[in-house]
Amino acid sequence: MSNSGIPKYKRVILKLSGEALAGTLGFGIDPYVVKLIAGQIQEVVQLDIQMAVVVGGGNIWRGIAGSAKGMDRAAADYMGMLATVINSLALMDALEKKGVNSRVQSAIEMREVAEPYIRRRAIRHLEKGRVVIFAGGTGNPYFSTDTTAALRAAEIEAEVILMAKRVSGVYDDDPLKNPLAKRFERLTYIDVLNKGLAVMDATATSLCMDNSIPIVVFNLNEVGNIKRAVLGENIGTYVGGVSIE
Repeated sequence: MSNSGIPKYKRVILKLSGEALAGTLGFGIDPYVVKLIAGQIQEVVQLDIQMAVVVGGGNIWRGIAGSAKGMDRAAADYMGMLATVINSLALMDALEKKGVNSRVQSAIEMREVAEPYIRRRAIRHLEKGRVVIFAGGTGNPYFSTDTTAALRAAEIEAEVILMAKRVSGVYDDDPLKNPLAKRFERLTYIDVLNKGLAVMDATATSLCMDNSIPIVVFNLNEVGNIKRAVLGENIGTYVGGVSIE
């Protein structure tokens, strides 16, 4: 792993959960937390890294939760997609206030608030040094924002997906409940699928495996970790193929 200050990756996708934007509030958006995250993204952009972001919507609405209570699954999922647009606009606002040029591209067209998702335009924004925030999921119900991150990573040829979590990597048990839980430093995609580990859902993991996109899982709550992940420091769990560099 690199510790020389030279970035290991040139183009990355950062996957943020909606809960990350809520902070300790547990619901909604905490502007202070969003500002901190924007500051960490700014650090990465200043390294001349091309960064795209996928944000979940669980701080506002979870489609699966609505479906479990009797709602039509497709309708509940569309509501979740709209929640990701709200989060994406909040993050864009925080980035712009820090002088970081950014664009929101939505898989669900709403031209008054976001660009439609167009692959070549997204890549062009990245090449110009803009942060691209992918909103609206894949535009289809039944797919998670984890799958969105994997799909967009393949489309824009990102070199890695940075999975920002509340814990410092992937464990064999919930570290928030079990202090003896063991953290894995490296895993293969097959390990994740066979053991049912909480990295991504199976569809997203399979997409990453099929397209050889590594995943780095790390703790977002430690300030500076996004930059450390881009530099290739050993701060969490690396998920890749059978042979890992």
